[in-house]
Amino acid sequence: MARTILIIGGGIAGLCAAIALQHIGMQVKVYEKNAGPAAAGAGIIIAPNALQALKPYGISDEIIRRGYPSSGFRLMSDRGQYLTQLAVPADYGSQYSIHRKDLHQILLSALPPGTVEWGKSFSRLEQRDNCVRAVFDDGSYAEGDLLVAADGIYSGVRQQLVPAETYRYAGYTCWRGVVSGDHLPGLSPHFIETWGTKGRFGIVPLPQNKVYWYALINARQSDPRLANYSAQELHRQFANYHNPIPDLLLKTTPSDIIHRDIVDIMPMKSFYSGRIVFVGDAAHAITPNMGQGACLAMEDARVLSDCLHASAGDHEAFVHYDARRRKRIQQISAQSWKIGKVAQSESFLFASIRNQLMKRVLKKISHNQAERLYRF
Repeated sequence: MARTILIIGGGIAGLCAAIALQHIGMQVKVYEKNAGPAAAGAGIIIAPNALQALKPYGISDEIIRRGYPSSGFRLMSDRGQYLTQLAVPADYGSQYSIHRKDLHQILLSALPPGTVEWGKSFSRLEQRDNCVRAVFDDGSYAEGDLLVAADGIYSGVRQQLVPAETYRYAGYTCWRGVVSGDHLPGLSPHFIETWGTKGRFGIVPLPQNKVYWYALINARQSDPRLANYSAQELHRQFANYHNPIPDLLLKTTPSDIIHRDIVDIMPMKSFYSGRIVFVGDAAHAITPNMGQGACLAMEDARVLSDCLHASAGDHEAFVHYDARRRKRIQQISAQSWKIGKVAQSESFLFASIRNQLMKRVLKKISHNQAERLYRF
């Protein structure tokens, strides 16, 4: 008899887990607090390691078909001077940018109708000898053999089981937006990230002549002044940065902007507890400096599915899943945190030395790191 698996969270991690688990014959139900599929959001980059992980399910081909390809990020100074390229090794293919709502639609379309139940906000769980029960805010509940917690960095499941887990504020806050690429002199077809002492700015082309941008500025956590920053205020912050950064911000309307502080959690000491297993940000939310948050969630889904399929029992599967994921996630989490500290420096002297090093000696190092990062 097929195992029944409950998934809490209908974001990228939850939907990928559902696809992977259905692929091995599990009966899966996803419970999502939102009333329907996400209509908003910004861009996202899917790296080769995630495409490899999703290959058995036909999703990779659809992302490639609908995404915008790139061979890597070009790092620039605030004056527009080329520093180095964080390249995808040639034999790994490309990375692809896509709008989050389009990725969400691709994942949903890979699931049978009715797999996701909307408007179900998780309240609490109860583990029993032979099942696990998820209770929702509306008083309803669901029972299954196992439960996958995929409910994000502020996971209610994790907070119930491991209430002492703490969040780390990275020291900087982030704005994101998507605008039209029309009439933007200096717009490059490449993925670009600019490092300057007033902040970092990323420019990522999307399909259909759209442009995804993001800006990161050092700030106090939960600063109310920054929470309501307008595109005009961001324009003043980045007015002296190279084209087309100022023009991108001038084209941005208030409805285009998404803002949040950058926070991560240390990877959990154990990615499972009894009949519960954690995937994605619920288990190991990382800073976005390597573009790997969603990609690691996609890897989680594939590895969890493989472990459940190959193991004699659920506990054995969870042990193998934890062992296969832990070292890689810890390494990427730590590296991403360090990159953020280096990239966000406001010291002119440090930035000057950093930029010279990036131009002269980091190409081989970054290639070796990319080989490890993009290998699934």
